[in-house]
Amino acid sequence: MTLVNTAQLAEIAAAYSATNITFFGAGSDNPLGADGPGGGLVAAVERRGVVPIAAHLAPGERMLLADAGVTLELRRVPDGVRLRVEWDDGPAYVDHVPFAASATPLPLHASSAKTLDTPGTESAVAVIPSAPAVTDITPETLGSPRFRAVHDVGCCYVQGAMAGGIASASMVTAMAQAGLLGFFGAGGLPLEIVDSAIGEIVAGVDGRPFGANLLHNPMEPAVEEKTVDIYLRHGVSTVSASAFMQLTPAIVRYRLAGIHQGPNGEVVTPHRIFAKVSRPEVAAQFMRPAPKRIVDQLVESGVLSKTEAAWAAKVPMAEDITAEADSGGHTDRRPLSVLLPTLLRLRDQICEEESYPEGMQAIRVGAAGGLGEPTAMWGAFAMGADYVLTGSVNQATSEAGTSELAKEMLMASGMADCATGPAPDMFEIGAHVQVLGRGSMYAQRAERLYRAYKSCDSIADIPGPEKAKIEKTIFKMSFEEVWSITEAYWSERDPTEVARAEKDGKHKMALCFRWYLGMTSRWARTGEKARKRDFQIWCGPSMGAFNDWVKGSWLEPLDARDVVSVAHALMDGVAALGNAHASGQTAVSAVPPRR
Repeated sequence: MTLVNTAQLAEIAAAYSATNITFFGAGSDNPLGADGPGGGLVAAVERRGVVPIAAHLAPGERMLLADAGVTLELRRVPDGVRLRVEWDDGPAYVDHVPFAASATPLPLHASSAKTLDTPGTESAVAVIPSAPAVTDITPETLGSPRFRAVHDVGCCYVQGAMAGGIASASMVTAMAQAGLLGFFGAGGLPLEIVDSAIGEIVAGVDGRPFGANLLHNPMEPAVEEKTVDIYLRHGVSTVSASAFMQLTPAIVRYRLAGIHQGPNGEVVTPHRIFAKVSRPEVAAQFMRPAPKRIVDQLVESGVLSKTEAAWAAKVPMAEDITAEADSGGHTDRRPLSVLLPTLLRLRDQICEEESYPEGMQAIRVGAAGGLGEPTAMWGAFAMGADYVLTGSVNQATSEAGTSELAKEMLMASGMADCATGPAPDMFEIGAHVQVLGRGSMYAQRAERLYRAYKSCDSIADIPGPEKAKIEKTIFKMSFEEVWSITEAYWSERDPTEVARAEKDGKHKMALCFRWYLGMTSRWARTGEKARKRDFQIWCGPSMGAFNDWVKGSWLEPLDARDVVSVAHALMDGVAALGNAHASGQTAVSAVPPRR
């Protein structure tokens, strides 16, 4: 079907938000043109594809659609259409889109769908469907509608909590102001800093939703309790629970604080938990109601009434379960393609067994780990994820609470530049964290300390040559000096640790080793150049995937990587890929984000 008048051209220009459109007939020297509103050509192509336009063209005919900074050329060939996209400030993108010669042009109409385009930028990917179908997947329609409603956010995208304040107050505030959910990285920070940061966030978000993390601390359970006190005092309604192996009184107390009965007899819980898990047995604890033994303890201590305890048996501990796959920091490095379906089935089973009033919608299951570019994130949604959560990619953003040196190292990393080393907070039990391996020796040096801890009962038992090497290459000071610093720290924080160390040589050795492990992440955050080879930078392979995706684009430089722009670019890209797949495209091409 050949276009024959300017009215049809104007209709296409309006539907695709092009500034202008020009049609060239086969062998004709008299092109036709029409103007449109402009400002949305790329987003419209990502939503609709080009087949609805191309099906209007006869072989040999072509069309040019122009918008600010970009030109789209379509030339009809016998087996489809030749596509060329050219940006004023970047290279051209060329593709061949096959479709049946009998394809029927679809009715053209303007879409009222909203997008998450960052002002002044184009969407994250250019994908061209190859079947004549109009789809309308947008960032706001991906994932669980209930998730968006419950958390009052624009889309099912979460900025995860990176400990040590790397997920900073300014990062969380920026996310909240953009209508997105972010978590403050309280883990490992002194309580007074957590208190101050939460106050800063509350003042900055103007009532918009935000969260903070509650990192399980088996060595210092009192820290968990005091962190919960801070959150309850400031009215933090959502926490991200991470590194939990068993539920603790602190996390149960937070979940059940303020539990009451609504006007229709429903149980209302003002405090929500995102549980980040990588094992079904841990997920099951969060999917079920709070353990009776812990609830009974809270009743005995006067924290809960017996009526509130009865209500507690009707709600899950967590409404949102994040399947943590191959992530940075604490991780079991599970494959998402195995972990997510397993947790979805477990959710369905437990919701049925517990007979929650909302049924299976009582619990949402999200995905995290390895999600650094749109294709991976689309795969997570396609597998049934209710939401996606990112971590590593946010460390190399302007709001991240870490040093410029650490950010530069992250931006230079590839997908294989990760390693695992002992976790500072769970050193004695052998837990590991995934870290950046490129440019740092943390994983190797921390592992050396763990081997010494396992094989020796005290500092005195460490063989002389090995002890000297630890002092020279790792500590860069003597054990005596390290213990002097460590003793002073614990004397102020918890004197019982010092008393225990004086009686238990192995514990004293562990505290000295934990001094180094703890300092390595601090050196990274402060950018201590002399200690660069010791930097502990929590990082998963998603960081390298993101770097590869944005290479050569406007998002490659650090000053362009603000956390909201990263979120928008990724979700716009996921929506574009979703539209392409829904339209029957089998080979989807993705290019980096363009202005």
